Amino acid sequence: MTESAYSDRFTLDALPPRDQWPDLIHLEEFGYPERLNVATVLLDEHVRQGHGAAPCVGAPGANGAVMWTYEELRGRAHRIAHVLRDHCALVPGERVLLRAPNTPMLVACYLGVLLAGGVVVASMPLLRAKELEFMIVRAKIRVGLCDGRLVEELSKARGAATELETVLTFGNGEPDSGELERLMATSPDVFDAVDTSAEDPCLIAFTSGTTGNAKGTMHFHRDLLAVCDCFPPQCLRATSDDIFIGSPPLAFTFGTGGLMWFPMRVGASTVLLEQPSPKNLAAAIESCRPTICVTSPTAYRMMLTQGHDLGSLRHGISAGETLPRATYESFLEHTGVRLIDGIGSTEMLHIFISSPPEDIVPGSTGRPVRHYEAKVIDDQGERVVGQVGRLAVRGPTGCRYLDDPRQLEYVHRGWNLTGDAYVEDENGHFWYQARTDDMIVSAGYNIAGPEVESALMLHPAVQDCAVVGVPDEERGHIVKAFIVANAEMTCDDGLVRELQEFVKETIAPYKYPRAIEFLDALPRTATGKVQRYVLRNRG
Repeated sequence: MTESAYSDRFTLDALPPRDQWPDLIHLEEFGYPERLNVATVLLDEHVRQGHGAAPCVGAPGANGAVMWTYEELRGRAHRIAHVLRDHCALVPGERVLLRAPNTPMLVACYLGVLLAGGVVVASMPLLRAKELEFMIVRAKIRVGLCDGRLVEELSKARGAATELETVLTFGNGEPDSGELERLMATSPDVFDAVDTSAEDPCLIAFTSGTTGNAKGTMHFHRDLLAVCDCFPPQCLRATSDDIFIGSPPLAFTFGTGGLMWFPMRVGASTVLLEQPSPKNLAAAIESCRPTICVTSPTAYRMMLTQGHDLGSLRHGISAGETLPRATYESFLEHTGVRLIDGIGSTEMLHIFISSPPEDIVPGSTGRPVRHYEAKVIDDQGERVVGQVGRLAVRGPTGCRYLDDPRQLEYVHRGWNLTGDAYVEDENGHFWYQARTDDMIVSAGYNIAGPEVESALMLHPAVQDCAVVGVPDEERGHIVKAFIVANAEMTCDDGLVRELQEFVKETIAPYKYPRAIEFLDALPRTATGKVQRYVLRNRG
């Protein structure tokens, strides 16, 4: 490890021991220098190369769309770095909490923190005081930058999280729109970026915490570039002419990659939506004419019902949950776009299994993207083909938890165990089955909930669905489906029987849902994932 630039060594000391890291492979093929500040690569180098006047990040608005150029974003980010150092006394290695919806100003803050040698800890806009308190205490955060509209919950969190000494609110980046902007107005627009090591942590991304307290995953400056140089060149082949758009929060690594790192790596632009519902996303695609969309399978399915023109798209990236074949085929039929499925994780930073459009096998997640390796292993840790097992992955990025004993659960023999059950076929394609803790064992049969969901989604009455196992005295567990029906359907016993018979005719009969409950909407996290534990608790 090269010498760190950090005088605050909290993150360095909280890294797991080297012998608990996963194997990091193919790094030498990238040729990254030992000294690297990722913000200078994603932002400053474009300006130095004469690309400063090109559009970079924007947003639609009631008073017209806003689009900052690379030069305009650079000026704001450099001023923010000055504010952090000169007014907040930030020292290299300190963590900075970011809290905002997806806005250009959030991107400027993110880059400003990196330029100043800080470590970004971004929070979802929907998080409440208790969750923010946990992050602040866990990461020992002293400084926060917060959109003025979201400061209430953060103020509540500060009552218990006394580590957070300084919070600057911001608005839309214009003078006097927030405390941060007022300080920026008197700060220089050129900042000498901190000379960080490629292995200095620059991001702590917290997992969703669905299986206990959220885990802080630490990523280096080098890691942010690595994910830009693996999945996107192989599967997207984006150029500076592309325009990205999507729904994931920038606090979610799926969103930060797809809406910030990936476009900026190639000098492209991105359109950010503060309220990216499927309706708003479809409308923005029609009006802003983006070429690459980043969102969830549910959003792609719902956008088709909005009546908007999606014809500008050439790619759609789908992740966050498995992409049902019915959704893939419906989107292809209506738009001609072959949705690119992918699986990633907060621990791995971004997508590590996917396919370029010409290699897509509908229903399969794909193959390992270049520079990554994947296999399915049995309970003894041996590779298996053609049978269900645990997914193991390694590549140039990998899991490094923030001072957490669960590091030993995620990393085994140098491989990252993602917690997903998969089947690898003889052609090297990977087929998602379920989360390993979501496999349903009923009367001795192993049943993957997503397979039942995919079958149900083929029925015209079903708008959305989720399948879980619920306790049963006779069978141990039974398959239960929670279904959001299309508006014109009558949700009665007749529809239940119709759906059950449909599943029996579509997949093996023993997998059919023995119980069905109709809901107005499925419970989801801020990142769009179905909260299956909530459904299991309903019984």
